[in-house]
Amino acid sequence: MLLLPSNSGLRAFEAAARCLSFNKAAEELNVTPGAVSRQIQTLEEFLGKPLFHRHHKKVELTAVGRQYLAEISQPLQKISAASMRLRTAPRQNMISICTYPSFAVRWLIPRWAKLHEHFPGLDIQLTTSLNPADFLKDGFDLSIQVLKDGSSQRGYHIDKLLDIRTYPVASPEVAARVHTYADLNSVTLLHESPRPTDWPRWCAHVGADMIDANGGLNFESADMALHAAIEGIGVTIGIDVLIRDDIKSGRLVKLFEGERPSTHPFQIVTSATRPTNQKVEAVKDWLLNEALLAEGGGHQG
Repeated sequence: MLLLPSNSGLRAFEAAARCLSFNKAAEELNVTPGAVSRQIQTLEEFLGKPLFHRHHKKVELTAVGRQYLAEISQPLQKISAASMRLRTAPRQNMISICTYPSFAVRWLIPRWAKLHEHFPGLDIQLTTSLNPADFLKDGFDLSIQVLKDGSSQRGYHIDKLLDIRTYPVASPEVAARVHTYADLNSVTLLHESPRPTDWPRWCAHVGADMIDANGGLNFESADMALHAAIEGIGVTIGIDVLIRDDIKSGRLVKLFEGERPSTHPFQIVTSATRPTNQKVEAVKDWLLNEALLAEGGGHQG
């Protein structure tokens, strides 16, 4: 049976012992000096021995502390090096995808079983984020982002996946009360924080200048705004490719024919600086074909 103290206590002790300062250790570990002090105190209680002499403005190692540091430093370095090797080792059968929560839930997840059936030996990891994927920091292989049509970024390949067209949608009960643009003034407009300009832009596009396009309720995601619309709370702006199933099932109703085409479609982003990964390219091609199938083109297979 291994007798091991907490990892946080060991990290706090090693940093403080190396720096001979709780403050500098706290900066290195991105915690407060008080947290470092508490973690070391917990470690001392676990060991039953004091590791530091604490003075007014400085700390110094006790004899036991010096011995403990000498004994644990090399094992900790080996653990760190081994962990780094695993994190940076080539991943033979895994690729990682990052995209927005709403796109994942409404477009990607419905195709997930089909994707795995097409690539049975591939471990495909999905992460969602409202922020652009950080390929260098997080190691993603592929990202789906909303970017300006025709965008180019140094170090990245960008392929258009799906156009974005937006329009108002509501539950059947609410839709029955909205026949003209002016009727939107008698219902609650629902907004999503990631796309705060959807209502003003749609109103400007169709000429509905009689509408208070900024009034109503705000939600932190598209999914929340759409669920609120389904529950009859109000009217939201939907992205066509993400709400087709809701409209087909009757959960949502498209209120008007007027659609606003966006100049920022969904795009697939991959790294241009890494060696070509055939598995990533194959998944990208599959997604592009699925987009064509969704729009009435593409081929089955």
